[in-house]
Amino acid sequence: MPELPEVEVCKLGISPHIINQKVDDVIVRFWQLRWPIPKEVLTIKGEVLQRVERRSKYLMLVFESGTLLIHLGMSGTIRVVNDGVAVVKHDHFDLAFTNGNILRLNDPRRFGAVLWLPEHKDIDGVLSKLGPEPLSEAFNADYLFACAKGRKTPIKNFLMSNPVVVGVGNIYANEALFLAGILPTSLAGSISKRRITILVDTIKAVLESAISQGGTTLKDFTQADGKPGYFAQSLNVYGRGGEPCLVCETELTEIRQSNRTTVYCKKCQKK
Repeated sequence: MPELPEVEVCKLGISPHIINQKVDDVIVRFWQLRWPIPKEVLTIKGEVLQRVERRSKYLMLVFESGTLLIHLGMSGTIRVVNDGVAVVKHDHFDLAFTNGNILRLNDPRRFGAVLWLPEHKDIDGVLSKLGPEPLSEAFNADYLFACAKGRKTPIKNFLMSNPVVVGVGNIYANEALFLAGILPTSLAGSISKRRITILVDTIKAVLESAISQGGTTLKDFTQADGKPGYFAQSLNVYGRGGEPCLVCETELTEIRQSNRTTVYCKKCQKK
């Protein structure tokens, strides 16, 4: 699944090609993704795209009349292509611009979403329940320590809870906990303020590094220009269960937490 760095890379990649451009056509080839695509998306034909933002894993295309939300789901990709590029299987949604560029969503598993916020109002509460962005000042040690107080949830699951913080997905939770030296099974409420401070700083550093390297190449993800990301070359634990730890050479342990893969080092990571 594309995680926060991948979506941020998409945002940066598509923006120069579509910002300040007028929508020439809106093409919906398959209306039922994770949720039905609202008919209102057709009304942005003729409008100019003012800017592209990101909230959690949602791309936000801001027009005068409202905001178009795009979520890539489990296997979605989004590209800017020219109007001569042929449509292929699972190309479900296009925004065609008058400059000849097309923003195209391909989603084989159809777990993604195209939603509309009329007048930029979050009527259905899609964004309202999301916690702070991990790279923002609002996500800090004081905040996370207060949220964790008394919580008996394993710290990895806690970090992946969107009401707590958005975008620290499975890959980056594994990596940050390893680098912070914290066992992913440790209860969130049991971790000291000092270690929470280290964890917050580590999460920010891991995400910033992933963004700068173009995201993580896993399964279907490639950047908006079609090139793969390179952060996968830097993974310390994720996807390496049973292999030696890069620090101490202890065999890495792989378990399942909430149906997600967790990999950690018994020697380097402590409760």
